[in-house]
Amino acid sequence: MIRPDDSRLDPADLRAVEEQARRLLDRADAWNEFPVPVDDILSAAKVHVDQTGAFDPATIISYVKGKTADTRALVKTAISKVFGVYDATAAVIHIDDTLVEAKQTFLKLHEVGHHDLPWHRKVFRFFQDCRKTLDPTVADQFEREANNFARFLLFKDRAFAENAADFPLEIKTPMTLAKRFGASVYASVREYARTNPSPCLVLVLNGLEATEDAGPRATVRRIEPSPSFLARFGRPSIEAMTPDHPLWPVIPIGRRMTRPMSLSFTDANGQPHECVAEAFDTTYNILILLYPVSALNTTRVIVPSVVNLPS
Repeated sequence: MIRPDDSRLDPADLRAVEEQARRLLDRADAWNEFPVPVDDILSAAKVHVDQTGAFDPATIISYVKGKTADTRALVKTAISKVFGVYDATAAVIHIDDTLVEAKQTFLKLHEVGHHDLPWHRKVFRFFQDCRKTLDPTVADQFEREANNFARFLLFKDRAFAENAADFPLEIKTPMTLAKRFGASVYASVREYARTNPSPCLVLVLNGLEATEDAGPRATVRRIEPSPSFLARFGRPSIEAMTPDHPLWPVIPIGRRMTRPMSLSFTDANGQPHECVAEAFDTTYNILILLYPVSALNTTRVIVPSVVNLPS
């Protein structure tokens, strides 16, 4: 099942979030530091990460002692569902330190967003100190705002896109930049599509799974088109891929990456375009990058197999 957009915001809300993140980067003097200096960001935001391991069961029990019943329930529920928790009252962030470093980095920046966005901090403190539950609609809005706050810090506003412009249009580009920015390949490939001036599309698939009636399949987790791809081709409606799907040959099976393959993709006006698709298996997700040949800015060797991909 395709997950709902975890970063969509109204333009005014996005500007407010990014302006606050910009101010934090200024305070931390972190614009020219790569990857993002998380410790400097935390210090500038006046929040710290608890180092005792709040996700350890024994620590959870110790931590919630003396808290209100609602706060204890909030902490336990949050820890059971997510990997990061923000305590507004104590200005403390708890992160699951068993996660890979890039994931921990994003989570820290996400929780910093809850702390540094004034309207978040005020609301979180109120709901953690009283017997009330945050409305799900507000909670979802706050999560998307914190995601965009973290994105802005992690990718330094347009720095990632500007760096990417110096490299060929290919899946190796965001994979290379992921190391420079200290981000996961997953987050970097998504950012690559979101901010790319060229028409391109990223499909994030869950791992391969076996089904009783249809054999192997891979469900689609997210679809990330670049703005120009969306304008020309529209948003594809793909929920899962099976061996009869035109993109199935692109999926790396028994290997980490597939070579670029040629295929035909029809735009919103019914006009076919020669496109290229290539994929990488992160071991957590399968990332497919699709782009029209006309968008290439360098000579590539493409596997000469052509299939028709429905729009």
